[in-house]
Amino acid sequence: MLIERTDPSKGFQIEEPSIFVPWGISETELERMFESFELRLVKNGYFTTRCTSLKGLVHELGFHFRPRVDGTLAELEFYQNPCPDLGTSYREFQYHLEATFGLPTITKPGSENYPSHTWRYPCAEVIHSVFEHFGPAEYVRIRMLRRAN
Repeated sequence: MLIERTDPSKGFQIEEPSIFVPWGISETELERMFESFELRLVKNGYFTTRCTSLKGLVHELGFHFRPRVDGTLAELEFYQNPCPDLGTSYREFQYHLEATFGLPTITKPGSENYPSHTWRYPCAEVIHSVFEHFGPAEYVRIRMLRRAN
């Protein structure tokens, strides 16, 4: 069976609300896209919302802008709130990441016996890992590497 892989090089599709968020948009453009939905400004260059994506996973999504460079969207951060235990969250995210992007391009040993996974695309990368941050912390990000044509 052929699994269709989603390529995040041009942006990211949120399922609920149904919004496609392209890389390189401004904070104002993001606010306009979410004008009928809850979007929280956490600090300059960082917004969050509760949504569904990654083939049905309900989670929090953070939007990181590069205010010091050009003020455009450069990274998406995924997390669960409230957060289940690390093992449950890690398994849930990995399942949904593989359902969305297929098998990782790179897998290597990681912190706390959780493998570190990376999906590489021409203009973006997806990262899922655990790292030490005052205790083990899960890291799920999609980063724009360079703007797609």
